[in-house]
Amino acid sequence: MAGLNGDWYEALKEEFRKPYYKKLFDTVNEEYRSHKIFPPANDIFNAFHLTPLKDVKVVILGQDPYHNDGQAHGLCFSVQKGVEVPPSLVNIYQELHDDLGCAIPNHGYLTKWAEQGVLMLNTVLTVRAHQANSHRGIGWEEFTDAAIMVLNGQDRPIVFILWGSPAQRKARMLNNPNHLILKAPHPSPLSAYRGFFGSRPFSQANQFLKENGAGPVDWQID
Repeated sequence: MAGLNGDWYEALKEEFRKPYYKKLFDTVNEEYRSHKIFPPANDIFNAFHLTPLKDVKVVILGQDPYHNDGQAHGLCFSVQKGVEVPPSLVNIYQELHDDLGCAIPNHGYLTKWAEQGVLMLNTVLTVRAHQANSHRGIGWEEFTDAAIMVLNGQDRPIVFILWGSPAQRKARMLNNPNHLILKAPHPSPLSAYRGFFGSRPFSQANQFLKENGAGPVDWQID
């Protein structure tokens, strides 16, 4: 299991010393030895590697990684190039098109967002192949809650985009008036028509960033 580095390591290093993290580390390593686990071990912390703490402008919270072959690479909602775009991301692209007029791409690789300061964080960072939520409750939630608390404590404006009830439960930790919290139903086909479509998160995020002296995100995936 690859580790963190840079400013995220400095912000979260106390977590690595806690009993829950040692147990989590041992559990995850054993899972990789005994089962097929996604994402690849070196990609577990990609959200942190691609979006240093000092650069975070927007946080999108997901649940756990995609659990089918070749999809997950450490960013919520994103899949590797050459992999079919998952239904939730199809709906995200549709809302992006309706909100900002962005062209809908033919792939689901979202690293362009991550490299502009969009932290694309799942609350659980690993999963067994073909078993959704199979690593829920092994300790990842405590670790990612610590990351959310670090973000809440930043004194610059950050937009938190919370889609679906699991993500929205994290709002109780977000009490910094510098930040903007945007809530909507999850973009999955089961719930997107209950208010995700038409929620305009991308334009709202950019408007807030511009009003607070931060550069907007170029949401167009090429």
